[in-house]
Amino acid sequence: MKRTIAIACDHGGYALKEEIKSRFSDVDWNDLGCDSTDSVDYPDFGKKMADAIATGEAPQGVLICGTGIGISIEANRNPAVRCGLCTDTTMARLTRQHNDANVLALGARIVGGELAFDIVDVFLNTEFEGGRHQKRIDKLS
Repeated sequence: MKRTIAIACDHGGYALKEEIKSRFSDVDWNDLGCDSTDSVDYPDFGKKMADAIATGEAPQGVLICGTGIGISIEANRNPAVRCGLCTDTTMARLTRQHNDANVLALGARIVGGELAFDIVDVFLNTEFEGGRHQKRIDKLS
């Protein structure tokens, strides 16, 4: 059975979102938009992701905007979200292992193609270590 992962972007991340969905065909992508390169506002899609995580619609998600910064800021406003902006695979591994991040943010203008695919792969396939890290997660508010 495929696992469900939410994915959302603004216009700057649209092409990369579509590439990720094609590359990871073993995932049931819950696509929250946007649906074209027409200009939209990243906070709308960061909020859609946060709502999907908070309601249990998806256990994890991937967000994409031009830099990944704005959309991750919006997503992290919801206490159910721990969104990590990652620019390499080490960050993706550690944000899962140490921070139990449930949403990955990517900057389409910062990382492209193969690196983005590697980051998504590591993020989706790395487990939270728990232990000493759990007490820190518990302090997040």
